[in-house]
Amino acid sequence: MTWTEVETYLKTRKGIILPTGSVEQHGPIGLIGTDAICAREIAWAAADIAGAVVAPELAYAPAPFNMSFPGTVSLSTGLYCDLAREVMQGLAHHGFSIIYVLNGHGANLEPLRKAAHDVGATIRIRSWWDFDRVNKLRRSYYGDWEGMHATPSEVAITQATHRVVQAGDTSPPRKISAEYIATHAGDRHGPPDEHRRDFPDGRVGSYSELARPEHGRELVDAAAQAVAADFASFVH
Repeated sequence: MTWTEVETYLKTRKGIILPTGSVEQHGPIGLIGTDAICAREIAWAAADIAGAVVAPELAYAPAPFNMSFPGTVSLSTGLYCDLAREVMQGLAHHGFSIIYVLNGHGANLEPLRKAAHDVGATIRIRSWWDFDRVNKLRRSYYGDWEGMHATPSEVAITQATHRVVQAGDTSPPRKISAEYIATHAGDRHGPPDEHRRDFPDGRVGSYSELARPEHGRELVDAAAQAVAADFASFVH
């Protein structure tokens, strides 16, 4: 958009979708930056349905546990929090008084909630997997093999929107328990060297090779419809 198009939009509407993800490894067949790609693609699709606009995504984020995998770039939690706050303050300054943050990376949630204070706007934070229809699809396609990192659902989305990387070894990863998932929620995976030692191919209980582009198209559609409806209810 040009600045004049933004100005015209703001005469009648005040809502904007702000995607955010990360730049980190996603296993042998997952693209670096998958979290940001998923959030952005779903945000764009949701905006088409809702008649909204989408801010450029916040791609760089905290991902220290993956720094032993080449290509990962990690921000400190404090820096990401400050960056998110200042971006939202900038949007609010121009009249975007309703900011819908669409997240794609677990480690972002805590600093995003902190950043949302004192912005001067009404803010809602959602992750694209927060919706029932999306999770029903994930369970039906992958069951327990959805796992925790480099999930087949997010890899399927990048297959649908970008490209398919051919797998070498297509064997499943080591299974992780529900207790492990609960303990490490929010991407609390420990020091990077230990993380790569424990999960040497980058998958954390996620059988990425089950992903299919057609799954990704369905997931984007389901998530976009859910986000569009949630955005509309938030705005009104």
